[in-house]
Amino acid sequence: MRTHRRLGPALAGLLLLALPALAAAQTQSQAVLDEINYVRANPQAYARELAQGRPAMGEDPDALDEAVAELQRQRPLPPLGADGRIDDAARDHVSAQAARGDVGHGAAGSLGLRLRKYGVYAGLSAENISYGYDEPRDVVRQLVVDSGVPSRGHRRNILSTGYSLAGVACGGHRSYGAMCVIDFAGALPEGVARAAR
Repeated sequence: MRTHRRLGPALAGLLLLALPALAAAQTQSQAVLDEINYVRANPQAYARELAQGRPAMGEDPDALDEAVAELQRQRPLPPLGADGRIDDAARDHVSAQAARGDVGHGAAGSLGLRLRKYGVYAGLSAENISYGYDEPRDVVRQLVVDSGVPSRGHRRNILSTGYSLAGVACGGHRSYGAMCVIDFAGALPEGVARAAR
């Protein structure tokens, strides 16, 4: 039999204050995934949107032109499914970096460890991290254009056919003000339940 305890007024008040921030973070994370799925499903339309505007502050015009050209050639892709377990793995990384102002993906293999912690055994996985942007459109644009990243690895992850699931977590960052982690997973072993939230 469960016993129910009442929350004290102070704890209840803190919980009520935290709920809007938690809901906003979840809404922001979902909006980032929605924007990524828009790019995947409508690459030519997204290319037109990029081409109509001027380069964003600090954005390399050559990287922008390259992104537009690649998106114009890109075939539409299926959307990435949301998975709460992968969201949790991404959230762990946001929590680890936010207060200290760290950057990067962590030690080699750390993404795999974070995914396995939540029961995700992916044959393929990758991670994109955006720093300094809190608007979902700006987060995704930064990763699609991929200025300053010669391999264009963030864009490749977004446009990869190898990934079928994603998890997103966004939050504050001590040095950059905002950060967003997108973890991708694919090639899950047969029979592994997908726990979408």
